[in-house]
Amino acid sequence: MGYQGMTDTDTALGYEQARDELVEVVRKLEAGGTSLEESLALWERGEELAKVCRHWLEGARARLDSALAAREAAAGDGGDGREE
Repeated sequence: MGYQGMTDTDTALGYEQARDELVEVVRKLEAGGTSLEESLALWERGEELAKVCRHWLEGARARLDSALAAREAAAGDGGDGREE
């Protein structure tokens, strides 16, 4: 199993795929007309998809933080942190 509680299939989804499927799940839930069992299954799938999206966003945040830290370190080493 991949990221806490997610299946390998879920972790293989790209951010955009997971987001698009999550939007569709929310649309179906908001439209109503589904049975309680179907609604619960949709809710559970939505939670899984939200975790996938959160995983991707946390990874992107970590990469940005790393890039900013490297830039600040370069500025502290005598560089001004700007590319010429």
